[in-house]
Amino acid sequence: MNDLYREISDALYNTYYGINRIEESELKKSRFSDLTVNEMHAIDAITMHDHLTVSQVAEKLHLSRATITSTVDRLANKGYAKRVRDEHDRRVVHIKLTKKGRLLCRAYRAYHNMMVKSFLQNLDKEELETIYHAFTNLEKFVNSH
Repeated sequence: MNDLYREISDALYNTYYGINRIEESELKKSRFSDLTVNEMHAIDAITMHDHLTVSQVAEKLHLSRATITSTVDRLANKGYAKRVRDEHDRRVVHIKLTKKGRLLCRAYRAYHNMMVKSFLQNLDKEELETIYHAFTNLEKFVNSH
């Protein structure tokens, strides 16, 4: 069992860094090469339609408000996002993706969906349920820290 545990641990480690490496590489080759992977993840967290606040994006990404504020500043300067004051409470500022930001968001989600479909292809229902439970456990652990 220790060997299997070690192999799973190694696979998780290699997968995490492999996905990160692929995202960086693909981003550099794309028309969005002016972005970092972290900025791309922020765009995905902002989402196409929710118009979240900085605090909400920070919470979603488990980062500080200061980090997200500077990320949003860079995204606004690059034309991917903009700040919009709430119509009912002018103290509240929402982050909204521009057309360029929405285009990247759709491309990133399509890429992500393709990656997941590739990972899950040829698995039966029982295998899918096992993977679902394993990732649900991992997500609970990650979100508790």
